[in-house]
Amino acid sequence: MKRENRTRAARPLPLVVRYVFFAGMLAATIVALWQSGSPATSPASAASLFLQDRGQQPVLRPVPRDILPAELEIDWQQLFPGTMRNEPEDNPVTLAKVALGRRLFFDPILSDDGTVACASCHDPRHAFATPDRVAIGIRGQVGKRNSPSLLNVALGSSFFWDARTEGLEAQALEPISNPLELGSDPDAVVMRLAAHAEYPALFQDAFGSPVSKENLARAIASFERVLASSNNGADRFHNGEITALSVSAKQGLWLFESRGRCWMCHSDDNLTDNQLHNTGVSWGEEPLDLGRFEQTEIPTDRGRFKTPSLRDVARTAPYMHDGSLATLEDVVEFYDRGGVKNPYLDELMQPLNLSEDDKRHLVDFLRELNGQIDWGTGAAKERQPR
Repeated sequence: MKRENRTRAARPLPLVVRYVFFAGMLAATIVALWQSGSPATSPASAASLFLQDRGQQPVLRPVPRDILPAELEIDWQQLFPGTMRNEPEDNPVTLAKVALGRRLFFDPILSDDGTVACASCHDPRHAFATPDRVAIGIRGQVGKRNSPSLLNVALGSSFFWDARTEGLEAQALEPISNPLELGSDPDAVVMRLAAHAEYPALFQDAFGSPVSKENLARAIASFERVLASSNNGADRFHNGEITALSVSAKQGLWLFESRGRCWMCHSDDNLTDNQLHNTGVSWGEEPLDLGRFEQTEIPTDRGRFKTPSLRDVARTAPYMHDGSLATLEDVVEFYDRGGVKNPYLDELMQPLNLSEDDKRHLVDFLRELNGQIDWGTGAAKERQPR
């Protein structure tokens, strides 16, 4: 019998539950501010001060709805032909795991007060990234780094901007326990899930065993492994469809692969070398984010951050690990200047001396890297000849 490769969306929690959680969070924040007598020192006010300096206000948004297609493809060769996803032997992707992980991804039950979920920082309408400069978590608390897209994480081996975890299963649990993100305790989450009316049966169906931290991580990782971006304009152009790119984007592709030097870091199938580099982003600002150095304490790791994929990049603004560049034009200008000089600047960084036309061509090419599936609508785009 041919194995089915699609999974249907699990039934979401009732809207009234979400509204109760959200109202409770707002009430708790107001009470905390009133009791403190010093709004400037409260988490919400600290977030406001942090973002006001950067032209952004922290926004306590409702958890994004699951607007993904009712059926998700789980066969990777259908999602990204010719590539191989990293899939551990002890956690093969299955229909039941993906359906469970999908439900957990959008469920605020994973957070301490039931107000935020994985989707809060990885919104499908934003290619599983966030429009906020940096992550905004529980009680409006503000992190120090931008939330990267989850598209094609199945092709990666290390995660977070500082590459501190290996494997999606390890990655899945960190935001739950981070006090600035979901602010919960994985053990407490397991207890909440085990007491839930529906989750115990879903875990049993997916894993043949009860709710546990290990199964929680495996379910979320399984869902993340089916989030793919492929068949963009550049893919189709390289496969012989010469009308897949505009004239300007073709010129941008030539620049990307030659004197623009983009290919030196944004290479391979996923347009990333999966390495860490110091490009000078945020160097000299306070507080200084030292990136990989904070994990290794190796001096040469100061200011080094993981190269992100460029797939669907036009949908994931703002850019860089600190979200400091608002547009693709800003990004091209940054690299044209050769980054920001510092004692640990990567040797690959140097001024490019691009013309204004060169910069426009590069941006036009980068806009063609959106995959065929727009996860914000669940629709596959019809490709028009150029």
